[in-house]
Amino acid sequence: MTKARQLADLGNAYDDGALSNRNLVTNGSMAVHQRGQQTSVANGYTADRFYIRSGGSARFTTDKSSDVPSGQGFGSSLHINVTTADTSVGTSDFGLLRHIFEGQNVQSICKGSSSSKPVTLQFWIKSSVTGTYAVELYDEDNSRQVSQSYAVNVANTWEKKILTFPADTSGAFDNDNNGSLFIQWGLSMGTNFTSGTLNTTWGSLTSANRFSGQVNAFSSTSNNIYITGVQLEVGDTATPFEHKNVGQEILACQRYYERTGTVYTCDYGGSHSIYSHVYNVVKRAVPTRTLVGFESGTVSGTGNIYSNYIYRPNNQAANSGEAIFDAEL
Repeated sequence: MTKARQLADLGNAYDDGALSNRNLVTNGSMAVHQRGQQTSVANGYTADRFYIRSGGSARFTTDKSSDVPSGQGFGSSLHINVTTADTSVGTSDFGLLRHIFEGQNVQSICKGSSSSKPVTLQFWIKSSVTGTYAVELYDEDNSRQVSQSYAVNVANTWEKKILTFPADTSGAFDNDNNGSLFIQWGLSMGTNFTSGTLNTTWGSLTSANRFSGQVNAFSSTSNNIYITGVQLEVGDTATPFEHKNVGQEILACQRYYERTGTVYTCDYGGSHSIYSHVYNVVKRAVPTRTLVGFESGTVSGTGNIYSNYIYRPNNQAANSGEAIFDAEL
């Protein structure tokens, strides 16, 4: 890309209302993996803010990889390794990778108004399976969707994809902290989701039109998929990837998921001990709280700013473990 083109693209981004904070995606560089490696999963979060789903027999190991496209400034990618293949995809089977946005974070798209704007998605992908893939934008609030297809041309080779999705003057996103917009990368789909014609303009949800043409990336336990550099921005132009400080990304991810690491309780009256935790960032909603490694304990306290934990470790004066707070969409 020439310097003149880069300047023109940044000019377009300015016209669309942003130079910094162009990327609506959290953790698009896959730098944050608070959960670590996930083994033999069918459904679950992988890299922070990215969720894999399988409605068939396929299972995966997911982890943080240092395999990245050369010269692009990325240090990490999300690696999906197929450990149980789905060699005969059933009609209702599906497999996808998902990123979800709160409604209040996508108001700049102006969806559902006469000022609605297109959005442009870019990402890097490396897959063992060549062929046609599909990506969907799904509007949870209004049951509307639009899809675009792209090709993986060369196996096991990093390729950059840029897809622009049109504006939608119907169906505004709710301005709240619930999930409104989903990016969904198809990885394997049954005929319930592929038997129609790919819906490349926004419309009411018709399952058969969502992932038409999608190849089966779960066909073999030899299959591996890598993805990084995910950026969704307002407008019809893909600007250079917005590399964010890792500290920024961690805090943005901890709005949804935070773990304390090993903590120690303090003696409180001899019969039990107590630990209170102030979240690093205010949570999206009151989180589910899980204790790991403590001998025993109960949780008290509510709110999305802090939690109180009271542990009763058989009259021991100290106890250690980890607390996990989950406020995912």
